[in-house]
Amino acid sequence: MAFSYKNSKGQTYYLHTRKVTLKNGRVQVIYFFARDVRDGSLDSVPSGYKVMETKRTGMPVLKKA
Repeated sequence: MAFSYKNSKGQTYYLHTRKVTLKNGRVQVIYFFARDVRDGSLDSVPSGYKVMETKRTGMPVLKKA
């Protein structure tokens, strides 16, 4: 089951991950929140990260702890 986060506005977001290739050829793992469950959903927050909420939009983001 995907990790879900309900923000202060009452909207539910789900945590996902994806591997992207940068212009220099390096592969980097990115984490993002979406309103629906997609491929690459995670069951928990990765170790060393915590969930924060942006003040203006209420969108959840991951910050290093």
